[in-house]
Amino acid sequence: MRRLKLINFAAILAGAAIMGFGINYFNIANNLAEGGVTGIAVLLKLSFDWEPGLTSLLINIPLLLLGWKVLGRTTLIYTVFGTLWLSFFLWLFGKYRLPLDDLLLASLFAGAFVGIGLGIIFRFGGTTGGVDIIARIGHKYLGWPIGRTILVADILVIAASLIHLTVQQAMYTVVAVFIGARVIDVVQEAAYAARAVFIISDREPEIAKTIMAHMDRGVTVLKGSGGYTDREKAVIYTVVGRFEIVKLKNLVRRIDPSAFISIQQANEVMGEGFTLDRDKQPLFEA
Repeated sequence: MRRLKLINFAAILAGAAIMGFGINYFNIANNLAEGGVTGIAVLLKLSFDWEPGLTSLLINIPLLLLGWKVLGRTTLIYTVFGTLWLSFFLWLFGKYRLPLDDLLLASLFAGAFVGIGLGIIFRFGGTTGGVDIIARIGHKYLGWPIGRTILVADILVIAASLIHLTVQQAMYTVVAVFIGARVIDVVQEAAYAARAVFIISDREPEIAKTIMAHMDRGVTVLKGSGGYTDREKAVIYTVVGRFEIVKLKNLVRRIDPSAFISIQQANEVMGEGFTLDRDKQPLFEA
């Protein structure tokens, strides 16, 4: 079992606070629903003035039992921690509301706050219960994008919220959850914001040695051939952090100004030099 880390608990706490504040300050204040279990709690608040912190906690209990069966002890501890604190912050920030005349602006900020809060919680190994548990299960075993899974569930809950919301409010809520889903993915992928680089040059040995010596990054030399010349070409493949791209290009250009360089985004990177290198390893376990 991976050991629990204090920084994980602190990050999950911060994420729950951001989300709880956003739900009250933008969603409830502007009669906007939300997705998942939190959305059900918000709908009950808007319809019957029930305390969302309490109702979300009660609904989450059976889902937490499901998480205990599937997610394992460490993740479950983080999930229970996140669920409890989100319920607390939904109650604590209940008096903080910002009614806006512009529902589009309200939906954008609502989505941003929920997305940032949930993204942080997911990044550090937790969930807030509810659909978050189902999304993590789908991501772990089926490779489903977490944000997209939550988006589908959110739309189902929003459709049910039409019993209280107007069509316009429901449409703006869809905007909020879509923004939230995209922000979640951005926050999730930020940990692996690397770039995959292909370099084709006649001075391949010197470039490869320079990358390894000056950037402390591994390289793989692939064998290829030019489609036009039919000449054999060595192709250097390496992965670097996004902030190392300028340094890499300058190193290559100093050696071979005519080198062909192709740079692609790598959303997730695992292995030696990234997740297996203790000196470069993130300060959290996800």
